[in-house]
Amino acid sequence: MNSVKMIGIALLVAGLLGLAYGGFSFTRETHEAKIGPLSLSVKEKETVNIPIWAGGAAVAAGVLLLVAGGRR
Repeated sequence: MNSVKMIGIALLVAGLLGLAYGGFSFTRETHEAKIGPLSLSVKEKETVNIPIWAGGAAVAAGVLLLVAGGRR
């Protein structure tokens, strides 16, 4: 399997996941203050939204790469 097909499959899967879930969230931990044995840490929950057009574009690009990679 050549690299063009692998990139096409990766784009196709990423686009489908983006369309299915619409985004993802993660928790970022920052250490704000450390005074001697005491430390204050803050956990922030970040959410990244994936637009529908971006998921659709990734699916379309993946399909195009798979079709173009198969014609060689």
